[in-house]
Order: sequence, then structure tokens, then C-alpha cells
Amino acid sequence: MSTGLVWYRNDLRISDHEALKKACENHDKVIALYCFDPRHYSKSTFGFVKTGKFRANFLIETISELQSNLDSLNIPLFIFQEKPEKVIPDLISEYWIDSIYYQKEWTRDEREVENAVKDNSGKINFNSYYQQFLYHPEDIPFQSFEEIPKVYTHFRKSCENKTEIRELIETPEPLKKATSSNNNSIPSLEDLGLENFEIDERSAFPFKGGEDQARKRMDEYFWKTKKLSEYKETRNGLIGPDYSSKLSAWLANGSISPKQIYHEVKKYEKEINSNQSTYWLIFELIWRDFFKYVSLKHGSKIFQIGGILDKELDWNKNRQELEQWISGETKYDFVNANMKEIAKTGFMSNRGRQNVNSFWAKELKQDWRIGASYFESMLIDYDVHSNWGNWMYNSGVGNDPRDRKFNIKSQADRYDPDNEYQNLWLKD
Repeated sequence: MSTGLVWYRNDLRISDHEALKKACENHDKVIALYCFDPRHYSKSTFGFVKTGKFRANFLIETISELQSNLDSLNIPLFIFQEKPEKVIPDLISEYWIDSIYYQKEWTRDEREVENAVKDNSGKINFNSYYQQFLYHPEDIPFQSFEEIPKVYTHFRKSCENKTEIRELIETPEPLKKATSSNNNSIPSLEDLGLENFEIDERSAFPFKGGEDQARKRMDEYFWKTKKLSEYKETRNGLIGPDYSSKLSAWLANGSISPKQIYHEVKKYEKEINSNQSTYWLIFELIWRDFFKYVSLKHGSKIFQIGGILDKELDWNKNRQELEQWISGETKYDFVNANMKEIAKTGFMSNRGRQNVNSFWAKELKQDWRIGASYFESMLIDYDVHSNWGNWMYNSGVGNDPRDRKFNIKSQADRYDPDNEYQNLWLKD
């Protein structure tokens, strides 16, 4: 009997999942694996735990739901708190696995892990798939990744004019009753070396992780409240769950795919209405794609101090400035409120992210990578490409052709004119 292994990383769903679909087509029996890799819970070069408690808790919820959804397909999910390169060779031997299926990744850490797995696994088939894009890499109107435009607008217009979004991949039919089971338990926050917490009642992201939860949120934001029709007008909001779709966290760990959101928007446009707001959500999905292609083009430059522009700027590393920034004790209440929000909830609005980034890198002239690393630790919706791409962009070493610096006071006056947001987070 032929057995395939689906190795899950940031693709934690069963729908629109090419690797899972191919494994089920090619094998009588399929098992799945997720590793809570200890390296993800160690400290970065800049001293922050790479995966903090907020994202870890969201991930734990996601894995629980994935395990249940895979069980409905008669596919057991093996869960380990161990490095994949240590676990996978043992599974290969025990279950006579001849092929591994997984999402293609290309950033430094993920590539190193994949190479270690290959080195330890002998002569078996490795099958990887690009499945985190809106525009598939094989379809974009560029001959190579080196031709990816420097400016987002050029990338967007080229793709919109010349590239079709692929159809969704059907969820596999349940396999014959699984002959193997597993007794692996999902680690707790404490097991991962993190502290428990309760959701802050002020949080703009009071949601749980998981594929079903992603669908539930999309159904609520699109169909029940029809907030999608107002997205462009409300997206710069600061308070509450509904000023934006909040789909970023599920996108980040792959509980939902950008194609699923795109096709749901198109369905909404057909059945409810089509306006600038419905388009703008797709516009933001293209931004997400753009940063992924930037990292495909430039590789590890996205983590280097000169960024993709190789700029030689004078950066500071002042510990006191860092502590004041993190604790929300700077000279700007708008920055302080945003920094307190992320510390309490693991979330911050897009408007807030741009302002605290600009303040840190453009006004204080502190090493932008320290800020990016702190966000990596704290954000529920951390995505390596979007996070480091945006930090480069707002720090003057990335894809912003205008190299803008935010005027924090005018931003606060414009987006929080009555101090409602600042009062919400600075009252304690």
C-alpha cells in the first residue's frame, strides 16, 4: 500500500490545497504532519521570542481545527514539538512513506529546514507547490523573478491586465478508513515556554484560529453584515473588529487562501454589489502577493540592514529608545496607544503599523530590523514577506519610490480627531 506524507507549515487547511489534493490522488493512504519547531519559539538575533503568545495561541487553535478537518478525510495529523528533520525520517521508516507533499517556501529559515529534511530522508519523492499566492508564479507576465517590478503599481497593473486567477482546488474526498492513528497531543502555551493570557476586551481581533473560523469570519464580514461594501471607507479605522476584514491572520498561517477570498469577493460582487470597496480588498491581496514576489526576487536582502536597495544609512541601536517605544512611552500619544495595543492584543491597524514604523526608523533612526523583529514576535498575523517587506518600505530601504516619512501629529489628527483611540489604550 502506497503512503504519502503531507508536511504542513503555513498552509493549515484542507480546502484549496494542492499538496493535499495531489497526495490523496496518488496514494491509498495519507498521513499529515505538523511540527511545533522549537526554533520558532527561541529568541531572534535581536532578543525577541520569534513566535510570541498571541500568534502561538492562534496557531494552537488552528492546529486543533486542522486535526479535526483532516480526521473527516480519514487522514491522521501527527503533531510533534520537535524539528521536522528529526521527525520525518522516523515517519518514513515507520509508515513506508515514498513521497512527501508540502507548500513551497523560499525564505532563509524555511529553506534551511527543507534542505535538512531532504538530507536526512533518503531517496524519496519530494513534491512542493506554490499555494500561498493570488497570482500563481507560473502565470505572472514576467519571464523570471528578476523582472518583478520595483514599484507595486507596475506589478499590479501588469498582473491585472495579463493574468487570470486560478480556480479553487477541490477538497479531497475522504479516503478509506485510516489504518493508522496517532496519540499526539497539541502543546499548550506553557509547553512552548509562553505564558497564558486572556483576550483584552478592547481588542480589535477577538477571533479564534482555524480554517472553519476563517470561513465564519468571511461569511460574517461579507454576507451577514455586508461590511465588505464599506471596506475602502473604513479600512483606516482603529477601533473594533469591523473596520477591516481581519482576514490577515488566517491568511498568514494558511487557514484560508487568497484565491478563496478573491473568488468569494467575486461572488459577492455578482450577488450583492461591486464597488471600490470590493475591489480594494483584492487590491490588498495583490499587495500581499507583491511582497512575496519581492522576497522571491531579492532573497535574504529583505533581512539585511540595507534592504533591497543596499542603502548605507546611519542607524542607531539605543536600548532606552527601544524600551520607550515598546512600552508606549514616546513623545507621541498616537504611537504610544498603538504600541500598547500590540503589547496587549498582538494586533495593530495598518494605519498604526505605518506610523509606529515611520517613527522608529525615520524619526528615531533606529535599526529598522529591530522593529520588524519585535513585530514578528508580537503579531497574530505575522507573515514573513509582508512584515519585512512593509518594514523595508516604511523605513526607506524598500519599494517606496517616494521614501515617505509620516507626520505623526497630523496622522493622529486625521484618523483619531477626537482622541477616542488614544484614550482607549492610554487610560491604564
